[in-house]
Amino acid sequence: MFAVVRTGGKQYRVAAGDKIAVEKIAGEAGDSVTLDDVLLAGEGADVKAGNVTVSAEIIAQAKGEKVVVFKKRRRHNYRRKKGHRQQYTILRITAIGDQKAEKKAAPKKAAKADSDAPVAQDAPLKVEGAEGQIDTPAKAKPKKETAKKEAASEAPAKSEPTAGEVDAPKKKSTKKAASDKGAGEGE
Repeated sequence: MFAVVRTGGKQYRVAAGDKIAVEKIAGEAGDSVTLDDVLLAGEGADVKAGNVTVSAEIIAQAKGEKVVVFKKRRRHNYRRKKGHRQQYTILRITAIGDQKAEKKAAPKKAAKADSDAPVAQDAPLKVEGAEGQIDTPAKAKPKKETAKKEAASEAPAKSEPTAGEVDAPKKKSTKKAASDKGAGEGE
C-alpha cells in the first residue's frame, strides 16, 4: 500500500517501511509522529482519497548542506555574506492506515539491509549528523584523474645520462660559421 503525504509544503509518495527526509518536525529520535494530511492512498488500481492517517517514527534530526548567500553592489563598498543550513527530520514510515510495516526477525545482516533502504527522491543529497541513517548516492570519481595516475605509473623513470653522452662534443651552428666567413672576406 502507498500514500501521498503533504508535510512541510512538499508532497512525498511513501509506503510502509520507507525512509524519507522532510522539513523539521518537532520531536526527538524514537518518537512517533502521525501525518494527517494524506492526499491519496491505495494499492494498485484501488485508490482512495478518504481520511487515512500515516504513522511514522523519527529516526534523527539533522541539518542539510550549508548554503552561502553573498550580496554585493559594485562600486558601493557593499558586501554581505550569510550562511544557512536547513533542518531536516528523517522519518521511517511505520504504518499507512491500518496496514503496518512488516518487521523482519532475521540476523544482523538483514537489519543492515533494512537500514540500506532507499530514500525518497525529494531527500537532500547530504544530511549531516545522520551518518548511516539514510542512503546518499555515491559520487563517482572523474575518469580523468584515474587516467592521469595510470599514465604516470606506466611512464618509465628517466635515467641518468651515460658518460659518453655527457662528454660528447657539441656541434657548432652553421649560421655562426657562415657569419664568420662573411666577416673574414669583407676585410
